[in-house]
Amino acid sequence: MNALHEKLIRIGDRILSLSRSELYLSMRYLDLALSALSFDLNLNTRTIATDGVHLFYNPNYLISAYQDDPVGVNRTYLHMVLHCIFRHMTQASGREPEDWNLACDIAVESILDSLAYPCVQRLVTDRRQEYYDSLKLSVLNAEQIYPVIQTLPYPVKCGMQREFLSDDHKFWEELQDVKSKPQSSGDEPSGNPDPPDRDEVEQKWQDISQKTQTSMETFHQELTLMAGNLLQQLHIGNRPRVDYRRFLQKFAATREEVRIDPDSFDYGFYHYSLQLYKNVPLIEELEYREAKKIHDFVIAVDTSGSCSGELVQQFLEQTASMLLDSGSFFRTVNVHIIQCDADVQSDLKITDTTRLTESLRTFEVKGSGDTDFRPVFRYVEQLQQQGELSHLQGLLFFTDGFGVYPHKRPPYPAAFVFLDDTYAGHPVPPWAIQLVLSQDDIKRGL
Repeated sequence: MNALHEKLIRIGDRILSLSRSELYLSMRYLDLALSALSFDLNLNTRTIATDGVHLFYNPNYLISAYQDDPVGVNRTYLHMVLHCIFRHMTQASGREPEDWNLACDIAVESILDSLAYPCVQRLVTDRRQEYYDSLKLSVLNAEQIYPVIQTLPYPVKCGMQREFLSDDHKFWEELQDVKSKPQSSGDEPSGNPDPPDRDEVEQKWQDISQKTQTSMETFHQELTLMAGNLLQQLHIGNRPRVDYRRFLQKFAATREEVRIDPDSFDYGFYHYSLQLYKNVPLIEELEYREAKKIHDFVIAVDTSGSCSGELVQQFLEQTASMLLDSGSFFRTVNVHIIQCDADVQSDLKITDTTRLTESLRTFEVKGSGDTDFRPVFRYVEQLQQQGELSHLQGLLFFTDGFGVYPHKRPPYPAAFVFLDDTYAGHPVPPWAIQLVLSQDDIKRGL
């Protein structure tokens, strides 16, 4: 290593250390995150980049950027740290890389623009604000931005890239491919460290993210007033992922089903009787068995606000597909699909599972007013009194969360499925089961 190279490393590390210290003095709840990246001079990037373990920088870019705009370097440093906190580099699998990269950049820049700290604060330009408004999302996280980005024309994407591009994402792709890449023999010199393991990076930053959220909620409440929407994004990003297919099984009940039960059949007695009585079996397979499945069930959909149109239909189709694929329904069912806004708009009754998918394909969304959940519960109560839902196993309510909830707990399990781009801690009754899904979850098949 020559003297010039050593000098560039000293300068680069010094700049990044100063930037990290300035960020830490303003945002002490980010102490773990800010110190989690090791600095590494790397000429394979033209600017600055991270793989979740290292912070790679091109010294020419870094020195020039610091001379021109120290606040810009602070923002870029925090920009990469936020990518790590939300594990953007480990979640690219199955997504179009260019659109996902742009969605991630917009998400973290929106957080930076919401911060009120002088070390990163910058005036939000009219053009940037227009881009934010054009997405028509109440919460700008990458999972919600990505499907919107995919629908935009190419020139608009190019404009957004020029506006929000901050760091280099080239090492993200290497992180995704680390398990499939051949191991180096160790004899050939390499200027780059081996790409880190994706799962290890995911686990490391998930732990840091959860600790950062806890720190903001407990020890730094007086500072979080300046932290913009960072805490809200952490709540969404750290929300535990639920297996929706397993969640639906909560509504299954045990009852007898007319179907041969080979598990209860004793082959020892069967063969013994054939030998003893000359091919006359004394025991046959049972023609019924106990099964834990769904029969009486209600799916209510909120057709107001963001829960409308194509999204509602996709949710219903995906839910029905999961229930049918897993054999969750009995052969004869009593499923009511109720549409509502401030009142019950329609009730589609389905008694044959073979018609379920066909009925949902022609499903037409009705209503678009305000939301009141109470009429649905009153309507279901009427159906129960009439004997229509005598063995109701549960009600699943797909909604954006904005509405009036019943105060009294119903005599059956009731679950509210929220969209995480609109759900922001609504005052849900303690008796309600809660599940939060993203639009991306629904569109990608839950």
